[in-house]
Amino acid sequence: MEEEKVILVNEHDEQIGLMPKIEAHEKAVLHRAFSVFILNAKNELMLQQRAHHKYHSPGLWTNTCCSHQRDGEGNIDAGIRRLNEEMGFTTVLKESISFIYKAAFDNGLTEHEYDHVLIGYYEDNPVINPEEVADWKWTAVTAVKKDIAAHPEAYTVWFKIIFDKFYNHINPEEIVNHR
Repeated sequence: MEEEKVILVNEHDEQIGLMPKIEAHEKAVLHRAFSVFILNAKNELMLQQRAHHKYHSPGLWTNTCCSHQRDGEGNIDAGIRRLNEEMGFTTVLKESISFIYKAAFDNGLTEHEYDHVLIGYYEDNPVINPEEVADWKWTAVTAVKKDIAAHPEAYTVWFKIIFDKFYNHINPEEIVNHR
């Protein structure tokens, strides 16, 4: 199986090449990514706990799912594909905010991503893929913010950055009204 490649981009999200995913993370090269936030009618966010055998950030809590677009794949299509692969369901997604961030891991890898935040709504339980996900839970958006402040070590590095952008971009008390 061919190694997954990420889309290298410039600071304007214009594609400038492709690179194997691990190499991009070793070299901290800017590449395109997406982060999916699934909410329900109770204003709760579906969190996932990463599988314990993942090569970075194992067992940590994070957003519903995230990954990298494939060459020629749009943000929404990529989000729908990965949501189904990791959480076992599909729903309509819409683009929200996008921004660049850089986060180093303890294992020497670095995420340097032009991240597109995608938002969707779902009311049922997921059917998680145990190769990707150890556990999941619904948590009130405001409670997530408080728990990150109290227990930052329980969350992925990128989720803390992305959640802050998400939280400040959308009034958490009015999220349900924006469906």
